[in-house]
Amino acid sequence: MDLTGFLAQMLNGLAEASSLFLVAAGLSLIFGVTRIVNFAHGSLYMLGVYVAYSLVERIGGSALGFWFGLIAASLIVGAVGAAIEIVLLRRIYRAPELFQLLATFALVLIINDAALWIWGAEDLLGRRAPGMTGAIDLFGRQYPVYNLALIVIGPIVLGLLWLLLTRTRWGTLVRAATQDREMLGALGVNQAWLFTGVFALGAMLAGLGGAVQLPREPASLGLDLRVIGDAFVVVVVGGMGSIPGAYVAALIIAELKALCVGLGTVTLLGISISFPKLTLVVEFVFMALVLVFRPWGLFGKPQGASRNSAPLEAPLRAASKSFKLMAVVVFAALAVLPLLSPWLPYATVLTQDILVAVLFAISLHFIMGPAGMHSFGHAAYFGLGAYGAALLLKSASMPMPLALALAPMVAGAGALIFGWFCVRLSGVYLAMLTLAFSQIVWSVVYQWDDFTGGSNGIVGVWPAEWLSGTPYYYLSLALVGLSIIVLRRVLFSPFGYALRAGRDSPLRADAIGIDVKRIQWIGFVIAGLFAGLAGSLFVFSKGSISPDAMAVGKSVDGLVMVLLGGIQTLVGPIVGAASFSLLQDYIIRSTEYWRALFGGVILLLVLVFPQGIAGFCRELGERWQARKGSNGNGASLATSKEAS
Repeated sequence: MDLTGFLAQMLNGLAEASSLFLVAAGLSLIFGVTRIVNFAHGSLYMLGVYVAYSLVERIGGSALGFWFGLIAASLIVGAVGAAIEIVLLRRIYRAPELFQLLATFALVLIINDAALWIWGAEDLLGRRAPGMTGAIDLFGRQYPVYNLALIVIGPIVLGLLWLLLTRTRWGTLVRAATQDREMLGALGVNQAWLFTGVFALGAMLAGLGGAVQLPREPASLGLDLRVIGDAFVVVVVGGMGSIPGAYVAALIIAELKALCVGLGTVTLLGISISFPKLTLVVEFVFMALVLVFRPWGLFGKPQGASRNSAPLEAPLRAASKSFKLMAVVVFAALAVLPLLSPWLPYATVLTQDILVAVLFAISLHFIMGPAGMHSFGHAAYFGLGAYGAALLLKSASMPMPLALALAPMVAGAGALIFGWFCVRLSGVYLAMLTLAFSQIVWSVVYQWDDFTGGSNGIVGVWPAEWLSGTPYYYLSLALVGLSIIVLRRVLFSPFGYALRAGRDSPLRADAIGIDVKRIQWIGFVIAGLFAGLAGSLFVFSKGSISPDAMAVGKSVDGLVMVLLGGIQTLVGPIVGAASFSLLQDYIIRSTEYWRALFGGVILLLVLVFPQGIAGFCRELGERWQARKGSNGNGASLATSKEAS
């Protein structure tokens, strides 16, 4: 590409940076004050595009009507954000971060189906901005005038935010809330309305970021998840809660992508490198590098990355005799299920899917619960196991049983490499680094057409003939059951106690001689191995594999499974995975708007059963035992229990 074309790409990067900054600034502002990782922020961006489309189609014939439509759309989205904060988020501010994430993910599902119901499934291309439909001559090339307008919008909004946060009393309160919310409340400030105002402003910025993109891209239902990944990257790279950091990070990431497009295909030492393909991965590589060397971001504060101990949880308890008996009964029922296939033909297929989901969920719970490490990218190891099995079978021509046995080692190797970097971080920074590594793996698999099949994936991956059908079901049942027993034994071993000690109090664990990072690294690898086993079982049950198996949505599914069941109990991920799979299967078949219904079920569980399904059942059992004990032993025993 010549110099003028390269400069045009750099200007495109500046235009893209402005829109990306608007979304990321709102997300950063919300997190800085409320400490909520708002997964639904991309949905607010998507709403901005759709609402702007409707308004501009009605009143956008003139330049004044067009820009009024964009601003009105952002204000409407801001009002929607305020309603979300008042109705839902106020109820969960004191809940664990992961449950807040689960609630905002439920909003993603609800808002997506609401958009489907109102605007339909077709992409909607908005009209061009009146007065800015042409192009100017730039170094002998035609460059769109509207892109120049976008380049100006970003710095203008940055300046207005700076004035709002530094020159007004409200801005002073917002900055104080980012430093010490409890002290602000002690001074008599109404935190509830402050949080509502911040959330509304953040939502308005997201809506504006979507609205200004109307002439450049169509409104579509896939914008929410596509944008939220980019926004998270910008916020983490710039520094959580830093508005200037979000602008600088947006500039860097947008220009890196533009640079890749501008370089085109380059041949070095006889190797042809297509830089445009790197646009899918370059931002996550950059984020990973920033988090490894400066965990708190470019403009963040060092204390944001310090290792804080997780909230203390009740100690794990060995299974009772009644629980073991119930587990044997469930296992026996699953073993008998294929015999009922003439009457329940679909039950075996669904149970096979549930078994894979259970294994994936318990591997994620292993590092989230006992280890206290939150992962947003656990699907990477599921996908590595699946692709490892498929490639060992198809490319290396290995026998199917050997490919199934070796595939988890591929996932374990990935966890060994990525885990070395991840265990050095904590909290949101750890979660975002796992997401970065997951996206890197996904982009490599997606673009390596010659080896992985690219977006088409790999097909024809079936079990050996003697293992097909019912025998493969029994193999899956045996492996999943054995994995549950092994992971449970590990957690009650000295290693498991050391893992939980590092979660509850890393400083004390260090003081008594436990190498916390090494223990967590080993735990990370163990979780990756079992996730890889789940992936290898999955690919042989379906006969094919595609990059979707390791996309962000798969990692989110794992989080939902663990949190639905309850992260404080070992049986939680099993219950959560089974409930998630059954609910999803039933709801998908029952209505077109299954996402909204499923999101509503998740919200109900978060609000009513914040401890998860298994946790709620355990709490009911403990209450029943306490009531039974008080009835049998008299009022004095009840009084002593209450006192304790």
